[in-house]
Amino acid sequence: MAASLRAAFKYQTRLPVASRTGFGSVRSMASKPKTLKERFSELIPQEIENVKAIKAAHGKKAFGQVTVDQVYGGMRGLPALLWDGSVLDAEEGIRFRGHTIPDIQKALPKAPGGQEPLPEGLFWLLLTGEIPTEEQVRGLSAEWAARATLPSFVEELIDRCPSTLHPMSQFSLAVTALNHDSAFAKAYSEGISKKDYWGPTFEDSMDLIAKLPAIAGRIYRNVYGDGKLPAIDLNKDYSANLSTLLGFGDNEAFVELMRLYITIHSDHEGGNVSAHTGKLVGSALSDPFLSFAASLNGLAGPLHGLANQEVLVWLMKMKKQLGESPSDEAVREYIWGTLNSGQVIPGYGHAVLRKTDPRYTAQREFAQKHLPTDPFFKLVGQIYDIAPKVLLEAGKAKNPWPNVDAHSGVLLTYYGLNQMQFYTVLFGVSRAFGVAAQLCWDRALGAPLERPKSYSSAAIKKMFEGKP
Repeated sequence: MAASLRAAFKYQTRLPVASRTGFGSVRSMASKPKTLKERFSELIPQEIENVKAIKAAHGKKAFGQVTVDQVYGGMRGLPALLWDGSVLDAEEGIRFRGHTIPDIQKALPKAPGGQEPLPEGLFWLLLTGEIPTEEQVRGLSAEWAARATLPSFVEELIDRCPSTLHPMSQFSLAVTALNHDSAFAKAYSEGISKKDYWGPTFEDSMDLIAKLPAIAGRIYRNVYGDGKLPAIDLNKDYSANLSTLLGFGDNEAFVELMRLYITIHSDHEGGNVSAHTGKLVGSALSDPFLSFAASLNGLAGPLHGLANQEVLVWLMKMKKQLGESPSDEAVREYIWGTLNSGQVIPGYGHAVLRKTDPRYTAQREFAQKHLPTDPFFKLVGQIYDIAPKVLLEAGKAKNPWPNVDAHSGVLLTYYGLNQMQFYTVLFGVSRAFGVAAQLCWDRALGAPLERPKSYSSAAIKKMFEGKP
C-alpha cells in the first residue's frame, strides 16, 4: 500500500499545481487583482466537480489493508483523511500544493530587501494552489493587520491570567474566547444554507490568523516583560508585526527568521495531532476558533509541539557536561549515554519521514548564513554528523535523521528569545495557517462529520478467533 501511494504522490508532484488540483492557473487581466476571498470563491465550484469526478471514478476502490497493528499503533500510515494543503512523502519530505520547501523559498514573494518567503504567500498557496503575486501578498498583509485588534474582553482575559499559567494554556483560552464574535456561529444560528458555510468560515479563519500575533505578543509581554504592547503597524507584514509585538522587531534577522519559521511550520499534512484535531472538531461544525483551540491543546503535548524545547534542554545539559567545544568522541559517548539510560535522542526520528527533514535543512541554511560561529549551532551540526550513525548502530530508529525540532530552539535562543515554554506558542501561530485553510475547504466541499469505527480488544480477539 505504501509503495502505491508513494508512486501516486510522485506522479502528482510532476504536474503543475493547476493541473493536479483542477484549479485554473490563468490570472485575471483586470487592473485590480482579486482578493483571496474572491479567488477562493471562484475555485470552489471547480473543486466540487473535481471531487465528484474522483468519487465517481474511484469511490469504491480500496487504499489497501488495515491491520490490527495499525489499530493498536496510533493509526500510523492509515489512509483516512482528506487534506489538500500539503502531502508528506517519507523520502522527499513535505510538499505544499506540490511545491517543496526550496521551491517556495524561491517562488513566494518576499519583503523588500528580504530573502525568506512571506507566510501570507504560503497561506494563499495553501488555500488556492496558486503562487500569489507581490501585490496580492501585500493586500493580504494589509487585511490581516486591519483585522488584528483583539476584543477588549479577550485582552482582559489574557491580562488576568497568572504568569504561572503555561503560555499554551493562555493561548488556547484566548482563541476559544474569540468564538464570542464568530461569523460562522452567528450565521449558523440564523439558518445559513450548507452550501454557503464556506463564507463565514473564511471570515473567521482570516480573523483567527490575523489576531494570533496580538494574542501571542500579549502573553509573551505579560509573562516575560512589562505587559506593555506596541500597536500593530498597518504597513508592515505579518511576521514583522509579530516580531515587534514580541519585542524583536528592530532585529531584521529575527524578522526574517519568523518569516521562515512560520512558513515551514504552517502545515505538515493532516494526520498529525494538531491538524487532525482541528479537522475533527471542525467536522462537528464548531467554528474555526473552537476548532483551532482544540488544535492548540493537542499541540501542547510533549510528543508534538513541546519537542523543540526538549531538544534545547538536552543540548544545554550536554554543553554543561562537555564544555564549549567538545570532541566528536565526547559527543558520541554522550549520545550513547542518553540511549543507554532508556531515553530517546530529542529531535531525531519522525513518524513518517525516512530522510533528513527538509524543514531542518532550511533552518540549518539560515543558521549558516546568519550565525555560522555560534557555539550552539556548531554543536547542533556536530550532533548531525554523529547521531544518525549512533542511532543506526543502536537499531533505535527507522529514521535516524533530524527533524524540524532539532534546530528551531537554537535559532530562537540565539536572538534572545530563550523562554522555552513560549516556543510552542510560535508553533501554534504557524500551524493556524494549515488548519484554517483546510477548514475553509471542508466547509466548501460539504465535508461530513468524522465518525470512524472503533473496536474493543475483546471484539478484535473474537473477530479473528479460529482464523489463520
